[in-house]
Amino acid sequence: MAEPKAIKARIKFRVMAGKATPAPPVGSTLGQHGLNMMEFINAFNEQTKGFGDVIVPVKITVYVDRTFSFTTSTPPAAGLIRKAAGVEKGSGVPNKTKVASLTKAQVNEIAEMKMQDLNANDIVAAAKIIAGQARSMGITVEE
Repeated sequence: MAEPKAIKARIKFRVMAGKATPAPPVGSTLGQHGLNMMEFINAFNEQTKGFGDVIVPVKITVYVDRTFSFTTSTPPAAGLIRKAAGVEKGSGVPNKTKVASLTKAQVNEIAEMKMQDLNANDIVAAAKIIAGQARSMGITVEE
């Protein structure tokens, strides 16, 4: 069995899916660790090209020999909710001002996508979490 590589750093940031460039935050973050930026950018863009226009969280593990591995998570729930509702941002006063509404089907679709990242045992509980976040953004959920 191969000996595990020594880890130099762990990096987290968020990038638009399929649109990583050497500009910040990617370039400045990877450059300070001496990584090959274009190798990461090409691999990331290839892996996330089918995600659409969403921001994707990335976790990169940098090894001492300047190699790396990365994993992507599902997009943040707030971004998925805004995209489904068709709004640029949530309400500044969510208890008084409502900016949009979501159907139960849209909430369930987002919950299925986020299920692996949520602290829920089933899809019903995951949908309740997503609906709660939508309400806190000033977006009503139709029953």
